[in-house]
Amino acid sequence: MTVQQAGELRQLFIGGRAQDAVSGKRFTTINPATEEVIAEVAEGDTADIDLAVRAARGAFEHKAWAGMSQRDRGKLIWRIGDLVMKHADELAQLETADNGKPIFESRQIDIPMAADCFQYYAGWATKIEGETIPVPGEYLNYTLREPVGVVGAITPWNFPLLLVSWKLAPALACGNTVVLKPAEETPLTALRLAQICQEAGLPDGVFNVITGFGETAGAALVRHPGVDKIAFTGSTAVGKEIMRNAADTLKRVSLELGGKSPNIVFADSDLDAAARGAINGIFYGKGEVCAAGSRLFVEASAHDLLLEKVIERTKKIVPGDPMNPKTRLGPLVSKTQFERVLGYIDSGKAEGAVPAVEGGRADPGGKGYFVKPSVFDRVEPGMRIAQEEIFGPVLATLSFESIEELIAKANGTIYGLAAAVWTRDIGKAHRLARALKAGTVWINAYNILDVASPFGGYKMSGFGRELGKHALELYTQVKSVWVDLR
Repeated sequence: MTVQQAGELRQLFIGGRAQDAVSGKRFTTINPATEEVIAEVAEGDTADIDLAVRAARGAFEHKAWAGMSQRDRGKLIWRIGDLVMKHADELAQLETADNGKPIFESRQIDIPMAADCFQYYAGWATKIEGETIPVPGEYLNYTLREPVGVVGAITPWNFPLLLVSWKLAPALACGNTVVLKPAEETPLTALRLAQICQEAGLPDGVFNVITGFGETAGAALVRHPGVDKIAFTGSTAVGKEIMRNAADTLKRVSLELGGKSPNIVFADSDLDAAARGAINGIFYGKGEVCAAGSRLFVEASAHDLLLEKVIERTKKIVPGDPMNPKTRLGPLVSKTQFERVLGYIDSGKAEGAVPAVEGGRADPGGKGYFVKPSVFDRVEPGMRIAQEEIFGPVLATLSFESIEELIAKANGTIYGLAAAVWTRDIGKAHRLARALKAGTVWINAYNILDVASPFGGYKMSGFGRELGKHALELYTQVKSVWVDLR
């Protein structure tokens, strides 16, 4: 299936088959590089969510899935990863057309990482175990680690397929069934993945996809009494709303939310490497990355030299056609996000930050939501561009004199998703790794991820850990069994 054939991905996927929304409604998904319609997609709402949850519940209790051995389940999940790579070119083109990210990122990074995620968790399927516990008296006490049931997954638009894999792969490995509500801006690869899962042999109803809007389909999924757990990645504001709506049914919730991550450069670091890391930290993925290094803290004595290197590299980054393999900065995902980012650039100027590299609208082809990379200097911690998540290619540069001052400023936000430290002093690096309130800390690196390593946030960046063995906690529950041996 090519981008030109993406109009075929227009129906919901429930119980192993494609079908229209009950209401018959559709909405359009737009190519952010051209502002043209890619496809009209079914607009699911409460009625469709109910059908999908019922299908997922039926599949969870059916022997085709519930009775499948862990070994066979692992083989099936592995096949999904194989098929993702078999269709990698097609999936990458759909991802880039729908999201605007450069085809280099889609094809060489996102799609292979998604396939790797399925194959990593395929290995866990046979290793989800209970334990025996020594207890007083003549009793045998042991635990069973069981699936939670029907999982409602709600995923964002910045890594559409990859973040689905982060939820779907461990949920399947643990024996759950899933109802997915992908972001309305980028629904296409999720729908294509549902077809791929069927091709791999996943039983009907184990994976269901309801495209639609958060206020209707997403909210209905969170409120549905037949859903046992919600796994959400997105904004902190929506995460709060999900917690409130999930309270009535006391369903389990895990949240991976926003960030305003500090990228810290000391004068004793390799400044060339730090400059490359700063660029990668904020401009990779167009800055539409929850862990983006959007606050660059530079030790005062190295400020001018480091900033010079960052400016030089930034000026070489030119927004362009995301389907061109040489492009490294594509358009923002939507008109709404485009206007939001431009608003923050105006805000930075209004509050007195100095534009070291002038950002703003780019116009490579007359259309599209392209924004030039922006670097601000002399940013104060209280400014909006230093406190609020912009989710775009906008870097705020701050300086510091002492480690105590740095720690206070770096931790001085509501967020705590990621951080980085650049220094040759390994002792200092480890001390800061402990002091920074963040779920991930990189030392002399940025944006390094692996499916085996946990990812998640502190504070208002959410709770729960995705990836690695820690994700299994999100999709299982523990049962204690007592046996009287007398």
